[in-house]
Amino acid sequence: MLSCPSAAGSWRKRQTSSSKEMSKTYLAVERRYNYTTPKTFLELIKLYQNLLASKRSNLSANIERLEKGLTKLRSTASQVDDLKAMLALQEIELKQKNEDTDKLIHVVGVETEKVSKEKAIADEEELKVEAINKMVAEKQRACAADLAEAEVVLSAAREALDTLNKYNLTELKSFGAPPPEVVNVMAAVLILTAEKGKIPKDKSWTAGKVKIGKADTFLASLKNFDGENIPEPCLKAFEPYRTDPGFNPEFIKSKSTAAAGLCSWCLNMVRFYEVHCTVKPKRQAVADADAELAEAQQRLSRIKSKIVTLNANLATLTAQFEKATAEKIKCQQEADETNKVIALANRLIGGLASENVRWAESVEQLREQEKTLCGDVLLVSAFVSYIGYFTKKYRAELMDQHWIPFLNGLTVPIPITPGLDPLSLLTDSADVAAWNNQGLPSDRTSTENAAILCSTQRWPLLVDAQLQGSKWIKNKFGEDLQIVRLGQRRYLDIIAQAVSEGQTLLIEDIGETVEAVLDPLLSRTTAKGRYIRIGDKEVEYNQQFRLILHTRCFNPHYKPEVQAQCTLINFLVTREGLEDQLLAAVVARERPDLETLKANLTKSQNEFKIKLKELEDSLLARLSAAGGDFLRDTALVENLEITKRTAKEIEEKVNEAKVTEVQINVAREHYRPAAERASLLYFILSDLNKINPIYQFSLKAFNGVFEKAIQRATPSDDTRQRVINLTDQITYQVYVYTAQGLFEKDKLIFLAQVAFQVLAIKKEVNPAELDFLLRFPSKAGATSPVDFLQHQGWGAIKALSEMEEFRSLESDIEGSAKRWKRFVEMEAPENEVFPMDWKNKSALQKLCVLRCLRPDRMTYAIRKFVEEKMGSKYVKGRSIDLSEVYKESSPSTPLFFILSPGVDPLKDVEALGTRLNFTIDNGKIHNVSLGQGQEVVAEHAMEVAAAEGHWVILQNIHLVAQWLGTLEKLVEQHSLASHPEYRLFMSAEPAPTPESHIIPQGLLDNSIKITSEPPTGMRANLHGALDLFSQETLEQCSKETEFRCILFALCYFHAAVAERRRFGTQGWNRPYPFNNGDLTVSVNVLHNYLEANPKVPWDDLRYLFGEIMYGGHITDDWDRRLCRTYLSEYVQPEMLDGDVSLAPGFMIPPRLDYEAYHQYIDDNLPGESPHLYGLHPNAEMGFLTVTSERLFRTVLELQPKESDAAGGSGTSREEQVKSVLDEILGQLPEPFNMEDMMAKAKEKTPYTVVALQECERMNILTHEIRRSLKELDLGLQGELTITSEMEELANALFYDSVPESWTRYAYPSLLSLASWYADLLLRIRELEVWSTDFVLPATVWLAGFFNPQSFLTAIMQSTARKKQWPLDKMCLAVDVTKKIREDITFPPREGSYVHGLFMEGARWDVPSGSIAEARMKELTPAMPVILLRAIPVDRMDTSNIYECPVYKTRTRGPTYVWTFNLKTKEKAAKWVLAGVALLLEA
Repeated sequence: MLSCPSAAGSWRKRQTSSSKEMSKTYLAVERRYNYTTPKTFLELIKLYQNLLASKRSNLSANIERLEKGLTKLRSTASQVDDLKAMLALQEIELKQKNEDTDKLIHVVGVETEKVSKEKAIADEEELKVEAINKMVAEKQRACAADLAEAEVVLSAAREALDTLNKYNLTELKSFGAPPPEVVNVMAAVLILTAEKGKIPKDKSWTAGKVKIGKADTFLASLKNFDGENIPEPCLKAFEPYRTDPGFNPEFIKSKSTAAAGLCSWCLNMVRFYEVHCTVKPKRQAVADADAELAEAQQRLSRIKSKIVTLNANLATLTAQFEKATAEKIKCQQEADETNKVIALANRLIGGLASENVRWAESVEQLREQEKTLCGDVLLVSAFVSYIGYFTKKYRAELMDQHWIPFLNGLTVPIPITPGLDPLSLLTDSADVAAWNNQGLPSDRTSTENAAILCSTQRWPLLVDAQLQGSKWIKNKFGEDLQIVRLGQRRYLDIIAQAVSEGQTLLIEDIGETVEAVLDPLLSRTTAKGRYIRIGDKEVEYNQQFRLILHTRCFNPHYKPEVQAQCTLINFLVTREGLEDQLLAAVVARERPDLETLKANLTKSQNEFKIKLKELEDSLLARLSAAGGDFLRDTALVENLEITKRTAKEIEEKVNEAKVTEVQINVAREHYRPAAERASLLYFILSDLNKINPIYQFSLKAFNGVFEKAIQRATPSDDTRQRVINLTDQITYQVYVYTAQGLFEKDKLIFLAQVAFQVLAIKKEVNPAELDFLLRFPSKAGATSPVDFLQHQGWGAIKALSEMEEFRSLESDIEGSAKRWKRFVEMEAPENEVFPMDWKNKSALQKLCVLRCLRPDRMTYAIRKFVEEKMGSKYVKGRSIDLSEVYKESSPSTPLFFILSPGVDPLKDVEALGTRLNFTIDNGKIHNVSLGQGQEVVAEHAMEVAAAEGHWVILQNIHLVAQWLGTLEKLVEQHSLASHPEYRLFMSAEPAPTPESHIIPQGLLDNSIKITSEPPTGMRANLHGALDLFSQETLEQCSKETEFRCILFALCYFHAAVAERRRFGTQGWNRPYPFNNGDLTVSVNVLHNYLEANPKVPWDDLRYLFGEIMYGGHITDDWDRRLCRTYLSEYVQPEMLDGDVSLAPGFMIPPRLDYEAYHQYIDDNLPGESPHLYGLHPNAEMGFLTVTSERLFRTVLELQPKESDAAGGSGTSREEQVKSVLDEILGQLPEPFNMEDMMAKAKEKTPYTVVALQECERMNILTHEIRRSLKELDLGLQGELTITSEMEELANALFYDSVPESWTRYAYPSLLSLASWYADLLLRIRELEVWSTDFVLPATVWLAGFFNPQSFLTAIMQSTARKKQWPLDKMCLAVDVTKKIREDITFPPREGSYVHGLFMEGARWDVPSGSIAEARMKELTPAMPVILLRAIPVDRMDTSNIYECPVYKTRTRGPTYVWTFNLKTKEKAAKWVLAGVALLLEA
């Protein structure tokens, strides 16, 4: 293949390594998996051989054809001179001939006159004979007409026989059970060929096959059949077949060609016999007439003999005259012909003068191509084999920076055409034009994709989420294409038929794994070289068969074995490609004249290219095929001229079109900003599924929003203003459409991403500043010099100050601490003027500073930023009007409700239906709650509704995972040709994790998604709870006062427990799906118990509400305590006297009417605050901080990958990962030597055992860190293939998060990677100190343990051993000291000092030695050193204590460690409601 084996080997290595390297980069940047396998290179070799042979053949043919054309043109010029000399001689000869002829004319005239007189007498006699002759001829004509008819019939019979041959007769004979019509034909043949008219009794198919016998003999007997003598019995027996409508050759031809021929023969033979019988008497009459004619001719002969002598003399003279005249004419014609040839030659030379030059140049170019053909084809083969799944940027990089330089840099370079375009070898402009006309997008990448698809030796697999590729394929192959989806009815039969008949088969919508049943087809595994297994049967494999696979998955991960069998082709729409499509759409709306002209122009230009190529080929073909004396072929020369003239006209039109196209493009470009914005928005939309996989939006649905936005944009005569209006309206309509399907917590993420990306396109954002805002790096170990900033915030200030624009920030804050403190402590600093010169900074720079100072206000700050950059309408709360959304729906566009706990959108749908006369009662709404075998009911409902125009509501489709594929197909099926009023409403809960997402993309893509979320805030929740009841509810109980008071308290309780969820784990350890049903059932229980008991059973009610109705959801004991505490505070006898406060400043209302309760809420409920739920205001800050961190983290992960690569730092993503990797490996200590430690620890005290266990677990963790990082390092160097685990590790390093593979062996932590690693090194240092002599440290860092419980247990074990107390009767006494860690120098005599704990929800007041109200903005104040001692349970002081749970992290729940009893001067219930807990990590 190459110039030498070593070059071939090095080329293979280079291709493989470069492709793997690029695949690695592609995975790192684009998150797409592309594998290079040995089979890929084998395909390259096969493609190279085939393509080289084909191109060589084409090249030789083209050169030969062009050279023939040039030879013909050269020979034409040399022939013209010879022709002129010949013409001069012909003119002299012509003059002599004219003179000789004139003399002869005079002599012939005299002699002719003599003969004429004698002949007149003979003519008179001849007239008499002529009359007789005419009579005879008349009779002959009459007979001849009938004979002609007979001849036609006989000829038809012979032609029918000609259609028969040995092969189709053999085929006919091979029929085991032929159609009845074929059997009838064979029976008719048996009847007609019956010997002596004896009709055979057995006319069955078996008898027919015997009659056929040997095909040649049978055919000969039919050809020799005596059609003039058919016995009467045969004719009579044949008559029923003749009158049978099915006894028709054209009809029978569809069954068998041979049977059709025999049928035609039978019919025509019988018809011939009938005509023959009619003609026979007429033949006798003709014979008699012929006798009479013979007699008349004899008489005429005698008469003519009289004038023979006269005519002989005349004939001699006439012959001499005619010869002379003929010679004269011939001479004249030769002279004329020579003149004509000369004229034709001149026309040909003049007409093809430009081709003469161009063809000569083409020959030279083709000769040059011959020299570089091997290299060119080699490069193009690599292009087809390796490059299909890459995007434009990576394709260009592989070609220009890897393959071409390598081939040029070989010791013996392989010649390659400079600037080679692979498409020039794979296709031509005519093919590309045809593809564009068939619907292929005209961008370069799409053209490359089409060329790869048409050239690859493996099965192409299209990654085509937007269906642009499949649309083109369907148009390209048309009716010749078989289309199937896996799982559809009889799909294996369709595949088998396509394979055996050599059809092109498109398998649509395959998933990430291909069904095993298709493995033989993918691998082309044939048995006996001919048969292939499809399902449970083998079918003959037709070499013409072509398979095309297609997936709608946006980012599928196909395993290497699949990619070895298929050529992945990335048909995903590119931003540039989509921009061009949207530009066409907007111009079509705004300037339909321009777009129509553009479309027509593009189409006609494509047709011109095709026609020009056809004409060029036709011109050369005619010239090359012309014979040696082609100059005398007038038709040829005239056709050449017509072809040339047409080509010239088309070239002129092409040139005109190019000028027009430039003018159109200039006008169209005015609208590009709108298309650019829309394209950007679509790609932002496409990324939303990374937040939640239920956020899926199809290009088709997006185009619909885009079209409506154009219609709604404010008109303007000024094009520039109109484009601004369009851009704004497109942005807003896309936001509205998208936001209605996003959860509230994700809407701001979407808005922030849109704002940042729009500004980035406009170059109004500094990438480094944006990178800081999103990543929020912080200098580890920094200590804040000011009291109003946490250490982490100060570390971020120091990191930000390293950027030029923020150089003075650190010193400004320290130097003007009071001004900055006043600013930081403002309620909403984002709305205030920044101190000093910082007020003049850009909005993004202010965001960077504010994130360091007040991370809890960043959601508000981002909202203000969006409002400033994009407009206030984007940040105003919008309620979803279902009736407006309904107008956008259709039978093909369902409504999809994304559910939240406690929300049921069914009521809204039913209310809308009532207004539109669609109700369950009138049968026009079919409501199906899925689960428990309801799938069949749902299918029937959809079928009826689609036919009759009803509504179908499918609730909770996420509960029927196995049926969702069927549902997707049903939705698609009913989207076409259904009743126009048919609508489908679906609802589903989003999956808790992306891995557990099961809703098919097809259901989500084209649906209008609507999120249903509970109301936010106490006021809305409390009103919502009351709305579940009415005045009748209040009046239904005999104990009205008690009932109303407790019902209102329950409503408040319900609102509190539901809204408390938004405070995260400080609200509830785990999220619970409290819903309206819990409240309504509780109120029913309340009514029943009040009616059944003379007194209010307070304890029973609290138990029922807290442990069963609401407690039934609760799985965490601490959450159960919280629920009980709420009820003990809200539901108590004092409430009947109005002495119970539900929240600070909000007393239980007196006995009121229903509407008065609503008014009481509006008049008396304080403003929204955590106090309403018993929480400290810091809980809001903590919640807001976590929310803002999630926002920035998500937006960071949504950034375009090219932006990631830059990262605002000028280094590539890979370099950043490598830098972090090297830093971690460089600081990672050696593992603990467990053998030495075991030997050193002679006495295995409980504390020693804990230390050894911790060291062992630390070794496991550090081993995994070291192993995984070294493996990734090898992967980054290209020595190992990047695996998904390595990719996840690299992502974690890049995003500064702790890799999941490490957390499996580590301890719970919410820190960023940098902080986590610094914390890890501290833990190792603590263990190193402790394991030196295994003496208990003066104070133990409790948070530094993998398993803190083991150390707390060890405290009890040590005391139990020392004092001989039973371990199961012991507990820990918690004494909070007034000291900090540095104050402790010796361990206590008993128990242990511990430090490193933080309190959330309150603080420890050192002077009073008890829990106290938290200070504002101190979210997790540090605890003093705590003395832990083991004591018997019965000595535990339980008065004035709060049982405080200890957790490892803010995640609480599963990170529970212990319960510490802490002193309190206030009711413990206050701290329960405040969610007070101790944390081992701040």
